[in-house]
Amino acid sequence: MQTAEHIARLREEGELFTQAATAAGPDAAVPTCPGWQVRDLVRHLGGVHRWATSYVVTGNPSPSSERADAQYFAAIADEELLPAYRSAHATLVEALAGAPADLACWAFLAAPSPLAFWARRQAHETTIHRVDAEIAAGMPSSCSAGFSADGIDELLNGFFSRTRGKLVCNPAVALAVRATDTGDAWTIRIEPDRRVVTAGAGDADCTVSGMASELYLLLWNRRMPGEGLSVEGNPRVLNLWRNRAIVT
Repeated sequence: MQTAEHIARLREEGELFTQAATAAGPDAAVPTCPGWQVRDLVRHLGGVHRWATSYVVTGNPSPSSERADAQYFAAIADEELLPAYRSAHATLVEALAGAPADLACWAFLAAPSPLAFWARRQAHETTIHRVDAEIAAGMPSSCSAGFSADGIDELLNGFFSRTRGKLVCNPAVALAVRATDTGDAWTIRIEPDRRVVTAGAGDADCTVSGMASELYLLLWNRRMPGEGLSVEGNPRVLNLWRNRAIVT
């Protein structure tokens, strides 16, 4: 997907998130974010938008401190939560849409450019939390096939190609993921101290197949394995994923 497509998706997903959060109400529990209510979800996503905007606008080349970042996540009264979120979302979309293609700033995942990184990351951040809000509201959720495949790729080749994290296993195991509607596939080998991602559904201890949107939500731990997904091989590998594939 191109950067302009990610920005367009971010714009749409922010609106959908607002609708779902409004329908759920601030007191509603968010089952996919244990311990959170919708007010926590709205505060978090608004803070993430403000945090991301700070890099795009200032061109900061280095990660800021937790103390400096705290300002973006300050407590907000319930009646101001959604207006503050709308403002943060609109400011981020405007900043990304107006940023130069050669924008230089800090990014924490590999990408063709910092602009491409922030547009993609914020589009998927917003989509996953839109799903959280819809689940809290008891609303149905769906994601397009191509965007879902893009999100799986970011998750595997971005987040889980990094060296840190709790997703490790000794002896090593491999999980293959195959999107039946887009033809995309990945294999992630989970080793004692790292993960290695390759394209295609190679030899694996467990293979999960299904629509890209279902796989996207499964790998982000927003849905359980079940109807619409085929699981072949050792299901303990998928349990390992569900228990340890935590993005922080």
